[in-house]
Amino acid sequence: MIAKKGSILVVDDEKGQRDILKTILEGEGYDIVTAPNGRDAIKAAQRNAFECMLTDLKMPGIDGIQLMKEVIKESPSTTVVIMTAHGTIGSAVEAMKLGAFNYLTKPLDRDELLVVVKNAVDKANLLRENILLKEQLGEKFKLDNIIIGASSMMRECVRIAKKVSTSNSTVLIYGESGTGKELIAKAIHHNSFRKNKSFMAINCAAIPENLLESELFGYERGAFTGAYARKSGLLELASEGTLFLDEIGDMDMGLQAKLLRVIQEKEIRRLGGKEDIKVDVRIIAATNKNLEDEIKKNRFREDLFYRLNIIALCLPPLRERVEDIPEFVRHFIERHGRMSGKDITGISDNAMNLLMNYNWPGNVRQLEAVIERAALLTEGQKIDVDVLPMEIKNRPYQIGKIDFEIPNEGISFEEFEKEILIKAMRKSNWIIAKAANLLGMSYRTLQYRLDKFGIKKTS
Repeated sequence: MIAKKGSILVVDDEKGQRDILKTILEGEGYDIVTAPNGRDAIKAAQRNAFECMLTDLKMPGIDGIQLMKEVIKESPSTTVVIMTAHGTIGSAVEAMKLGAFNYLTKPLDRDELLVVVKNAVDKANLLRENILLKEQLGEKFKLDNIIIGASSMMRECVRIAKKVSTSNSTVLIYGESGTGKELIAKAIHHNSFRKNKSFMAINCAAIPENLLESELFGYERGAFTGAYARKSGLLELASEGTLFLDEIGDMDMGLQAKLLRVIQEKEIRRLGGKEDIKVDVRIIAATNKNLEDEIKKNRFREDLFYRLNIIALCLPPLRERVEDIPEFVRHFIERHGRMSGKDITGISDNAMNLLMNYNWPGNVRQLEAVIERAALLTEGQKIDVDVLPMEIKNRPYQIGKIDFEIPNEGISFEEFEKEILIKAMRKSNWIIAKAANLLGMSYRTLQYRLDKFGIKKTS
């Protein structure tokens, strides 16, 4: 028994032609449906998704080109092969410009027919897989689906991200390493009108300054030693799509000026080139630095900052969304338990308490690495303390262990918070980064709270 290779709709107003094609193609393992005219063919296409349609070009009523447009509208993955007489080859070529996969001339050659049909069915399967992949990708990066947990700070980030997805504005994402900046950038892209174009990413801190420019702008042959051929840069390759510039705070000042021109003028010039090239690229940038501080230190251009900072998103560190840790843990156990081939059902209370009380300097990325390691090492159905890393098991300080009594007359929580902030700043010699580490919060969060209470170093 011949395995079925795909389904084909044969449309021809000549019964004899339909019967011949049906006999040949069924003999090769294809499922065949025939239609004597365009109207019946459209009805058949509405009932079934065909891999390929073979249609005569000249038919009474709806001709082959009209039929092709209607069937592709109904089923975008269906490929269309036009059958035509020698005298109308020009019309068949025009049909290919309008979306036909190929054409065959009558009388049909059996071997040519089988080759063209096989290629058309293969192309249809690729189109169908591509459509399915895009649907899955869109679902994966649906903004509501990328959120784990229910912390108000992260929900606010997603609310803003949803709004900016439909715009063309630049976005600046703040967040420590491992908080998910690239994930949010991808989600913005896949929820925008650019979703069917390229998303490209580059880490500005990971590439030497002299190479970063050529990666972004590309170069012409002979632009420098080793430039043996023309190379398009990411700004050009991502045109009509999105370019994600991670750790933009580490970009050289000279390159910042060139990036500013790209954003303003929508054009680039390759290294060694003499012509400007128009580009239409959306820039999403990210940083773990305070760019306003970098501006004051003359390490970041103020004009570029205002161009990038049209919309700002601040991703909270994991230690500021502790309530989301159990949900992350369940998610990572499911993923890495399955990948390790083990039936891991959960985590012990003691192990979870340790994870909840840890400071997570590496944020969500570090938590996932810890769960992946634990899934590989555990021998039971539950992850326990013994498979957690030493830095988590031996943490000297546990959240919630400060021993003090609330007086009967009560306290002012704001005064209490202010006093703790002052003590932390004094202990760290008024270095905000050190104080933030002592208090288990981000630099930006501590800066906000210092400003809130008007706390400044006293002489």
